[in-house]
Amino acid sequence: MAAPPSRGPTPVRNDDVDWNSWPVQDYLAENYRELHPSDRAVIVHHAAFYRRLGPRSIARCVEFGAGPNLYPLMLAAAAGRAIDAVEAGAANVSYLRHQLHRGPDDSWLPFYELCRRLLPALPPTLPRALSRVRVVHGDVRDVPPGTFGLASMHFVAEGVTEDFPEFAALCRTFARSVVPGGFLVAAFMENMPTYRIGRDSRWPGCPVDPGVLRDVFSPLTEQLRVTRIDADPTLPDYGDSGMVLMTARTPSPPGRCD
Repeated sequence: MAAPPSRGPTPVRNDDVDWNSWPVQDYLAENYRELHPSDRAVIVHHAAFYRRLGPRSIARCVEFGAGPNLYPLMLAAAAGRAIDAVEAGAANVSYLRHQLHRGPDDSWLPFYELCRRLLPALPPTLPRALSRVRVVHGDVRDVPPGTFGLASMHFVAEGVTEDFPEFAALCRTFARSVVPGGFLVAAFMENMPTYRIGRDSRWPGCPVDPGVLRDVFSPLTEQLRVTRIDADPTLPDYGDSGMVLMTARTPSPPGRCD
């Protein structure tokens, strides 16, 4: 497996970062107060995957490092009867719980309208879809293996470390969180460097591309599909070159045919 080139002798790793200080409102303002073309592309791509699974076909799903982004939870509600949103940062956990218990921000409604147009089996309202979600304040590295029927991850593994071996290890934990024959769906920023949100905060990034992701996930999965979309000019320039989208399935138990 070829790792991206090192950018310094001492990369910033996940445990070096105070995730409780994640700037939730700045992040939302920069990325999710409107439905950007890249969001639309991710939702269209993922919805095609979820349509193949069928409504309520997965007993338990997990969102790895949920952050304050609600649209992966909307999509998971198309197939999942219960969804664990695992998140380490206290500010993100507080935001998620507020959205679930007091109702989602109006800015999320266009996202849900698109999801429901593509996945008509979704509940008629966003609060009903989110009623399937349970927020888990915890570290995704502690998610036990073989627990879920589907795992979803969006802009997490490449955005929590500058250390490629740690990135790869987190991807392995993600893949192994599902049962044999379980499903994986993910999105990554392509070639994401260390980046800023708002005026002052600086966060780690690990540059990856489709070839790197194939190298990481091919030994762990089957039916691996990797594609990319170009950088979105309506989003802040974080230094990335676009997004990489992935779906896969973990190997089924011996003797089982699907």
